[in-house]
Amino acid sequence: MDLLIKLHRILIVASCCPNPKLILSSLLSVSYSKMFNQPKQKSTATHTWQVWAMYMVLAVGLSEEQALKQACPSCDATQSCNCSSMGLDFIPSGLTDKITVLDLARNRIKHIRAHDLQQAVNLRTLLLQSNKISSIDEDSFVSLGKLELLDLSNNSLAHLSPGWFEPLFSLQHLHIHGNCYSDLGESSPFSSLRNLSSLHLGNPRFSTIRQGNFEGITLLNQLWIEGSNLSLYEPGSLKSIKKINHMIISIRRVDLFSAIVRDLLHSAIWLEIREIAFNIPEEIQLLRVISLSFAKKISFKQVLFTDATVPGIVSILENMPKLVEVEMKDCRLLGTGRWDLKVHANQSQSLTVLTIEKLSIEEFYLFTDLQAVLDLLSLFTKITVENTKVFLVPCRLSKQLLSLEYLDLSANLLGDQSLEHSACPGAWPLLRTLNLSQNSLSDLKMTAKSLSHLRNLILLDISQNNFGEIPDVCEWPANLKYLNLSSTQIPKLTACIPSTLEVLDISANNLKEFNLHLPFLKELYLAKNQLKALPDAAGIPNLVAMSIRRNKLNSFSKEELESFKKMELLDASANNFICSCEFLSFIQHQAGIGQVLVGWPESYICDSPLSVRGVQVGAVQLSLMECHRSLVVSLICAVVFLVILILVAIGYKYHAVWYMRMTWAWLQAKRKPKRAPPKDICYDAFVSYSENDSNWVENVMVQELEQACPPFRLCLHKRDFVPGKWIVDNIIDSIEKSHKTLFVLSEHFVQSEWCKYELDFSHFRLFDENNDAAILILLEPIQSQAIPKRFCKLRKIMNTKTYLEWPHEEEQQEIFWENLKAALKS
Repeated sequence: MDLLIKLHRILIVASCCPNPKLILSSLLSVSYSKMFNQPKQKSTATHTWQVWAMYMVLAVGLSEEQALKQACPSCDATQSCNCSSMGLDFIPSGLTDKITVLDLARNRIKHIRAHDLQQAVNLRTLLLQSNKISSIDEDSFVSLGKLELLDLSNNSLAHLSPGWFEPLFSLQHLHIHGNCYSDLGESSPFSSLRNLSSLHLGNPRFSTIRQGNFEGITLLNQLWIEGSNLSLYEPGSLKSIKKINHMIISIRRVDLFSAIVRDLLHSAIWLEIREIAFNIPEEIQLLRVISLSFAKKISFKQVLFTDATVPGIVSILENMPKLVEVEMKDCRLLGTGRWDLKVHANQSQSLTVLTIEKLSIEEFYLFTDLQAVLDLLSLFTKITVENTKVFLVPCRLSKQLLSLEYLDLSANLLGDQSLEHSACPGAWPLLRTLNLSQNSLSDLKMTAKSLSHLRNLILLDISQNNFGEIPDVCEWPANLKYLNLSSTQIPKLTACIPSTLEVLDISANNLKEFNLHLPFLKELYLAKNQLKALPDAAGIPNLVAMSIRRNKLNSFSKEELESFKKMELLDASANNFICSCEFLSFIQHQAGIGQVLVGWPESYICDSPLSVRGVQVGAVQLSLMECHRSLVVSLICAVVFLVILILVAIGYKYHAVWYMRMTWAWLQAKRKPKRAPPKDICYDAFVSYSENDSNWVENVMVQELEQACPPFRLCLHKRDFVPGKWIVDNIIDSIEKSHKTLFVLSEHFVQSEWCKYELDFSHFRLFDENNDAAILILLEPIQSQAIPKRFCKLRKIMNTKTYLEWPHEEEQQEIFWENLKAALKS
């Protein structure tokens, strides 16, 4: 009783505990503690069974709880949910009616519950392949009335229930192969699937097909039965299906295959046979029923043939009344073509297409010339023999192909000499299309010569051969219009290329230029070469489409593009474009460029400048400086030149050079002592005056002072300046060698630039407030406010110191001279 109470408590906690391991360990501890407290006569095995039973009950409960927490993050409010390969153990919760596609492939789902898909009422596609599904509740798909595709392949379903599929009345595609069921049940699990179009069933354990298994299905586009271990087929099982466009049978037993074909004589349009061995001649008799089939196409894939069985199979195929095409892919032939029985054909008028791909003939080098089937070949119009180690087509056989229009011998071993023999005169007289790609051809001139007699040949594919250098002149079929020379190691084109071409593919070579004259060419493919520019349009005037992707093309201009008058499509993507201003201006503003350029704009990427590398050409916006650098530089230079010119003009007008030299002289004068030694004084006064006042200075003042007793020696610039010496130096030297400086002030003085220069040079030395070396003579009345601001020191001194005024009355002039002479002597 105590054990039950403790277990009940643990289960209550388990409903909210986030750690299942903790619950399980608690359960085990309770169980074991109870077991060891029991009387010894109790069986230990009984308690162990109880522990494991409780463990399983709780584990199932916890798994149910975890399932509710699983979700697919990509399903949020989207119509398509990709929940594949997410390690899900259950179908995630929260599915809504907005979802139309649900991909749950490659998870660990084992069980589909009735409520899992209840809300997904608009689901069209449900992918559950490659899980571990072993059971499905009967009503799991009841709400999926709109489902069109259901994939339950590669799971662990041991049986199929009609109840699963009954609600799926819209289902068109059903895949249930790769499970574990051995049969389809006693009745038809597909009876309600009236719209079913394709059905894929079977697995290695599938062994039985019964009558009635396909009841309800009348028309299928494709039926694929994987029955490699099928052991029982009840005749008539497939007769209920009136028409099957493509019937695929993977089976090993010839007798069962014969029984299945008997039920499909009038219903299968395309019959595909897989993984069966036709190696016993006696069994071929069982296949005679196939000759009664109305199938139009029959395919063999991964089928084994022998020399002993081929004649019988060929005879059966020739007798099929509506057979048009025979296809063999990935098959094996044991033998060398030495068939004992020569086939006597009934000359079927319907069989015209033969496709052989990757036929393995171990001793292919011993294979015969197929003389036994020569009579069967005259009506074939299309033959493909690909990747089958063909190194020669006998001339007799080629001549027998009188109706052949299409021949594909790609991926074989044909060389120049063997092609010459295979395409002998009279061979393939009606051939229009020939594919010789991926062979061993190396001489383009010889190849062209071998095919030159094919007057009806229009399309020739000789790509992926190794031609290398090509000659200047070649002889080609007269009406050749399509030529594929891609991946042939051609470094340079010559006039060997026929001028009749309308389509030329020379992609993936080493071409650096294209300068051919092909007047009829409409399509040109130049991808994966080394071209740096578009071809010259003059040589290809009728070109409509061109591909020059993955070359070394940096740009192209509007003129280049417009030179192709008939160009409709140009693929220049995947090149390293230099996004210059000219290129961007053209390509971004050209009307209709998106209709001409293939892959525009996502495949056109800038490589330079570095600032836009990796950006789409259509999205780049360069600055004015980047786009018009020369113009901007020119404008800057012009502006600088104009500024310099203006400065020179201003300097010339306002004597800027003079001011600079004056400043330099002043700086030098600043370093000299303020007063010259007495022995260097040569003049009593330096006279600074305006040229307009020279009459008064020279004829009145100089006469008065220099003729006085004792006479005063004056320094005048006209008379005493040293000729050839810079005027600034003359001024500074004269001021320094003079005891006084005499300024004759007037309106003319104030307006004179030279007088200003003299004041400027004497500014710090002579107009110090504590210096009395300056004598001011006011020749005419001047208001200090009228003096220009540049004479600031003069204005200050006139306001603070006494100056002499020249009187106009003669009686006052004597006093003036006496005062002046006294000032000079002081």
